[in-house]
Amino acid sequence: MTGFTTVAYEVRDRVATITLNRPERLNAISSRMPREIREAVEMAARDNGVHVIVVTGAGRAFCAGYDLEQAASSPDRAAGGQDVTEGPWDPMVDFAMMYRNSQDFAALFSCHKPTIAKVRGFAVAGGSDIALSCDLLVMSEDAKIGYPPARVWGIPSTGWWAHRVGAQQAKRMLFTGDLIDGAEAVRIGLALEAVPEAELDARVEALARRIAGVPKNQLMMSKIVVNQTLESQGLHQSQVMSALFDGIARHSPEGTWFKRLAEAEGFKAAVKARDSGDPIAPGASKPFGRV
Repeated sequence: MTGFTTVAYEVRDRVATITLNRPERLNAISSRMPREIREAVEMAARDNGVHVIVVTGAGRAFCAGYDLEQAASSPDRAAGGQDVTEGPWDPMVDFAMMYRNSQDFAALFSCHKPTIAKVRGFAVAGGSDIALSCDLLVMSEDAKIGYPPARVWGIPSTGWWAHRVGAQQAKRMLFTGDLIDGAEAVRIGLALEAVPEAELDARVEALARRIAGVPKNQLMMSKIVVNQTLESQGLHQSQVMSALFDGIARHSPEGTWFKRLAEAEGFKAAVKARDSGDPIAPGASKPFGRV
């Protein structure tokens, strides 16, 4: 018995599968999920019979991001969930929470066993944080991935984008907040493969089995070598900076506008306005000029 409430864990034929298990919420990230992902990864790491880890989502989506609807719509909650009836928003409390979550997801990267994200449906916002923390990403052709809150109210707290796709494509994704499908994710080097939805399970299983046939020590050495290259590029510094900026983005003038709109009209209405393409909160940042 694992005691997990937000993920499911299974081991079969040298492959551990971690399934994000909140399908009724499109596997949106609850307060418990990051910690349970880390615990499941650590369980697989300790299991001498496991050679590779697959991460997937129950139902029709990988992960729809953080479950923020209640916090966004409540006037008693700051954007990061702090209770503002007890005092003003504390940016370092927000940072500590987001950095802890990003490091929980980073267990998928730092674990010495290969990790594969199997993505169908959506891997958006915080869901993309989880997917990009894995070593390999395989998507269905019609799946969508991206970070829409980069338009307002968020920054990817794991700091992965530039390290995965390079500076120009990372800027394109974050400047627009656009979602891209599996084929485009392969084109820019974000995903390893994109296959028809009906073939996704079989393709990931074949890849995992191929990797699982390799000795654990060989896999460990290969992963350490590649990971050290990413670390030398400043991955840790990127994660610290982005986790801090994530909280600040939710409390900028435009972030405050988004929060008030969510309180007044609901979270879905605020998201629709954010993604419409219209200017976001015109004039909110007057010291920085007209927007």
